[in-house]
Amino acid sequence: MQNCLSSARIALMQTTNLKSQEKENNIKDTSVNIEKMFEVGAHYGYGKSRRHPSVSSYIYATKNSSDIIDLEKTSTMLKDALEFVKNLGAQGKTILFVGSKPEARDIIKNSALSLDMPYVDIRWIGGTLSNFTEIKKRIAELEKYNKENTEGGLEKYTKKERVVMAKKMEKLTKFYGGLIGLKKTPDALFIIDSKAEHIAATEARKSNVPVVALANSDSNIKGIDYPIVANDSGIPSIKLFTTYIINAYNEGSKSLAVKEK
Repeated sequence: MQNCLSSARIALMQTTNLKSQEKENNIKDTSVNIEKMFEVGAHYGYGKSRRHPSVSSYIYATKNSSDIIDLEKTSTMLKDALEFVKNLGAQGKTILFVGSKPEARDIIKNSALSLDMPYVDIRWIGGTLSNFTEIKKRIAELEKYNKENTEGGLEKYTKKERVVMAKKMEKLTKFYGGLIGLKKTPDALFIIDSKAEHIAATEARKSNVPVVALANSDSNIKGIDYPIVANDSGIPSIKLFTTYIINAYNEGSKSLAVKEK
């Protein structure tokens, strides 16, 4: 099996094995996470020329001008993020899932729906957090239309009016459909690619909303509360880390359910 491993993978696993005996259990747990992350290519960073200075300490090596992320450090960051998410689940808090790049859209949407959470999978609308009062009006308008459509309330409008409304609602659904049910500012954001979603990250910071973000080597992770430095472009990598987030929230939710009994 070892012959199939990349040289970077071998080197990093050897480094892990050199840790002291007193931390053996922690190393074992971390190795399991590292193994999974290697399998999905989470260690692949971008070219060294694209590296943001804030992630320099999380780069293990550079090979063929491309950065290789230190997944031992990523594992530690992931554990911190998961503990935070678990606590959110234990309190029944709301996480807004954000990921509009093509590789992340379906994963973000399906993951959010599995937890009955809001999501943004097309484009972040400026003011979603900083001007939530206005955003809430758009959500309410969409909810009203959907209700009337379901209950046959649109029959009171003329055919021309229904056509105009349908076009307007199609646009609202595209950009606000994932936010239906969101009545207040979310308690946290989970972002795929904090560089691509820098507007969302900036609004969250200004609105004091904690951010958990999967961020590659080109991202500025300063100001991100719980950054997870890893491949944020590969679908398997995105899916793995998003699954970790879902599982952590569900684990926290179980303790909430026990308290409510």
